[in-house]
Amino acid sequence: MEFDKDLRSIQEVRDIVAAAKAAQAEYAEYTQEQMDKICLAVTRACEQNLEKLAKMANEETGYGVWQDKVLKNRLGSTMTYNSFKDMKCVGILKEDKEKKLIEVGVPMGVVAALIPSTNPTSTVMYKSLICLKSGNAIIISPHPGALKCILETYKIIAQAAKSAGAPDKIVQCISLPTMQGTDALLKHKDIGIILATGGEAMVKAAYSSGNPALGVGPGNGPSFIEKSADIPKAIQRIFDSKTFDNGTICASEQSIVTERCIKDRVIDEAKRQGGYFLSPEESDKVGRFIMRANGTMNPKIVGRSAQAIADMAGISIPAGTKVLISPQTTVGKDNPYSREKLCPILAFYVEESWQDACKRSIEILFNEGKGHTMTIHSQDESVIREFALKKPVSRLLVNCPGALGGTGAATSLAPALTLGCGAVGGSATSNNVGPMDLINIRRVAYGICELADLRAANPVSSGSATGYSYNSDAPGEAARAATYTREDVESITRAVFARLGRQ
Repeated sequence: MEFDKDLRSIQEVRDIVAAAKAAQAEYAEYTQEQMDKICLAVTRACEQNLEKLAKMANEETGYGVWQDKVLKNRLGSTMTYNSFKDMKCVGILKEDKEKKLIEVGVPMGVVAALIPSTNPTSTVMYKSLICLKSGNAIIISPHPGALKCILETYKIIAQAAKSAGAPDKIVQCISLPTMQGTDALLKHKDIGIILATGGEAMVKAAYSSGNPALGVGPGNGPSFIEKSADIPKAIQRIFDSKTFDNGTICASEQSIVTERCIKDRVIDEAKRQGGYFLSPEESDKVGRFIMRANGTMNPKIVGRSAQAIADMAGISIPAGTKVLISPQTTVGKDNPYSREKLCPILAFYVEESWQDACKRSIEILFNEGKGHTMTIHSQDESVIREFALKKPVSRLLVNCPGALGGTGAATSLAPALTLGCGAVGGSATSNNVGPMDLINIRRVAYGICELADLRAANPVSSGSATGYSYNSDAPGEAARAATYTREDVESITRAVFARLGRQ
């Protein structure tokens, strides 16, 4: 009997989850050293295939620049491995002999990993490594538009892990992706946690699945150029980020916000470095291609060059143009330039002061991308700190390219391709997600006192109106204790516990 594609996909998911659960039960018995050996083998296998997989991703999706995807693959493999190679994730993590507490790292089990088409091969590498490091099994759920390159990456990783001693099926990939199959995966009772990287709808589905989830929403980070900034360097960094893999990283800048007193200098420098400022008519033509009728980003512009987008919109731009820039004065869901654009298009806002720029940046972020990332270019530490205190983002990047800074390639942040947006962005974490986000910590707590010790610290007798009074040999103390309220007693109890070393 030949079943429909959706039914076959659901059955594949059920079979894969069952196999992953069994493999993870075996893998959970491995030591951290054994897991580290497997991670190293996987990293080396990825290193040997960086260029091949980058070209496959570019050819299959049409997104980005394959040379940049090589670096993204290195970020997802070698850089990720180097960031956690000395980290302890499973087994006894910490022992406090004085407080008699032990912390034990426990894997979450089977991880459902949703993979986007914008960063397909690099995300498979990164998610596989952080799962293997933390003692988990991983089930890769591929974007249909990048199925071939994701499957090839999975095969390389699975073979390397198995050759290094990992249980068979510790890394698996759905070969027949459908909406129904993905839904069955997200809601399966044996999934320990979901790692969702993709569109907003997919992230919402992960959080509404009934299983624990770590998801990330869209980015829409403004980049503020403050009057003390090194303007040529600021433009260079913004353009480096916005053209890196043609802007497919969600931490890349989506708009420039600057002060009026340096407006002309910023515009001149942007033009000098390959920025093209669109006229109102040209902005209208390009703007029609940014969003679809349903309000979501048009996949036709994703990862395309400035020239390709100009050709699509029917406008003429100078040869060598790197970034299309549209002057804007409004922010809203109906203004496509104030939304996330995963391609070399930037909005351009001019404000009277850094305080006004601060307000504009917040407005942009609450329009879309709250909790994610923004950048600031400034030499004024007081302004930088004000932005740090007020911006609704999980990453404020200072004097660096957003795409490379947010993912940890050009900053000291943990290398990651899943960037948490915090509570303000509807995410369960604000971290650059790593192995420690994929474990539970079991706490072993030894007793440090008995009930009699607690009573002796503040002896109690009945007889007060509240039912709480305190005995004391001092004549006036008993009378005073008889007037204590329940809140007084609870405050005293907290103080006792604090003295005993407990919070």
